[in-house]
Amino acid sequence: MNENLPALLPELVLTGAAVIGLLTGSWLPRHRQWIVAALAVIACVSGLAGTAFTMATAREQTVFSGAFAVDAATDEGRLIVLGALLMVITMSVETVRGHERQTEYWVLLLMTGAGTLALIGANDNLMLFAAYLLASIPAYALSAFAKDASGTEASLKYYLMGALLGVTMLAGIALLYGVGHATLYRELRTTLPAAPYGLVTVGLVTVLAGLLFKAGAVPAHFWVPDVTDGAPAPVAAYVTTLPKVGGLIAGYRLLHQALADTGVNWPLLLAVLAAATMTLGNLAAFFQTSVKRLLAYSTISQVGYLLMALAVATRTELALQGLLFYLAAYAATNLGAFAVVTELPQARTLQDYRGLARRHPGLAAVLVVCLLGLVGTPPSGIFLGKLVVFSAAIDGGYAWLAALAVANTVASLFYYLRWLAPLFTATASAPAQGHAVLGRWAATTAYAGAALSLVLGLAGGAVLPFGTGELLL
Repeated sequence: MNENLPALLPELVLTGAAVIGLLTGSWLPRHRQWIVAALAVIACVSGLAGTAFTMATAREQTVFSGAFAVDAATDEGRLIVLGALLMVITMSVETVRGHERQTEYWVLLLMTGAGTLALIGANDNLMLFAAYLLASIPAYALSAFAKDASGTEASLKYYLMGALLGVTMLAGIALLYGVGHATLYRELRTTLPAAPYGLVTVGLVTVLAGLLFKAGAVPAHFWVPDVTDGAPAPVAAYVTTLPKVGGLIAGYRLLHQALADTGVNWPLLLAVLAAATMTLGNLAAFFQTSVKRLLAYSTISQVGYLLMALAVATRTELALQGLLFYLAAYAATNLGAFAVVTELPQARTLQDYRGLARRHPGLAAVLVVCLLGLVGTPPSGIFLGKLVVFSAAIDGGYAWLAALAVANTVASLFYYLRWLAPLFTATASAPAQGHAVLGRWAATTAYAGAALSLVLGLAGGAVLPFGTGELLL
C-alpha cells in the first residue's frame, strides 16, 4: 500500500492549519485573532507551492490503496480550490474583523476547503462520502455565521437538503457495493458491467444526487438562492464557487473511472440534467432585483454548462480539458463579482448600483469585466472555457445540447445587462449610502478576480494544455 503522505501535502496543510488555528485562537485576545487568518493564508500558499512542485515533477500516483488519486485533474483542481479559497479569505477580512467568533470563521473555511480537496482526488466511494461530509458540515455553520434570521433560515435549508441527499448518496454507495462487491473505482469498473442493470442505475442516480447537491444542479438546486441571499457575502461567494469545483470533478472521476463500461446510459441523463439546469437558472435570473439572488441563479446556469463536460466524459478528450479550464475561469470571475458585492454591503438591489461608474469607476469596471465574463464574452476566460466545453459536446455527439447552450448564453446577456445598465445612470436620485465601501481587502480581491479572468482568456493557449492527461485508476 502506497502511504506517501507528501502526496497529500495540500490536504494535510489545510487540515493541520485548521487544528492549529482552532487551538491558537482559543487563547488569543480578540484584537489578535487576525493571526489565524494569516495562518490560513500561509496554508493556502503552502498548498499551492506543494501542488506546483507535484506538477513540475510529474509524480502521478494513487495513495492509500488507491483511495486517493494524484493526477492532472487533482493537481489542477487543487490550484483552483486553493486559489479560490485564498480569494475568499482576503475578501472576508473586513467582514469578520473584530468579530467574537473570527477564529471559528477561518477554521471552518479551512476545514471545508480540505473537504473540497478530498472530493477532487477521491478514487473510492467511501473516500468520496467522507469528503462530502467534510466539505458540507463546516459550510452549514458558515452560512449561519451572522446569526440573523435570514442566515439561520438559509443554514437550516442548506443542512436539511444536504443531510437528505447525503443519506441518499450513502444508500447509493451501499447499493453499488452490494452489486459490485467493491468501493474502489478500479474494481467497480471491472465488476459493475456484469451486475444487474437496474440496480446499477439506481445506485448511480443516488450517488449522483449528493454530487449534484454539491454542484447546485437541478434537481438539487433549491438551496442555492436562499443560502446565497441569506449568508454573508463572502460565504455566499464560497458556496457558489468551491463546492461546485469539488462536486463536478468528483462526478467526472466517478463516471469516467467506475462507470465507463456499464450499460447505463448516464451520458443522456447528464445531458438532460445539463439542459434543465442551464435553462432553469437563466429563466429564474431574468427578473431578479436582488444582486445576490441574481448571482445565485447565474451560478446554477453555469453548472448547466459545466455538466456538459460530464455528459461526454468518456467520448472525447476535450471534456476534462474544458471542465478544468472552465472551472478555473468561473472561479476567478464569480469571486470577482462577489468581491464587489462584499465591498458594497449596502447595495442589495440592482438599482442600488446606480451611478457606480461615477463614484467608484474601478469597481464598476470590475463588474463590467466579471458580468460580461459570466456571459462568455471574449476575451474572458469563460469564453474560452465555453468554447472548449461546447466543442466537446459536439464532438461527443450532443450537438443539440451545444445549440441549446448557445441559446442560453445569448439569453443570459439580458439579466446581466439589467445589472450593468444602472452603473452608468445619472445619480441625482441615487442614495449615496448605497455606495459606501467596506475596505481595501475586498476591493483588491475584486480587481484580482477581474484581472485573472482576463488573463485566463488572453493566455488560454498556454494554460489549456495543463488540463490534458489521463485519470489514474
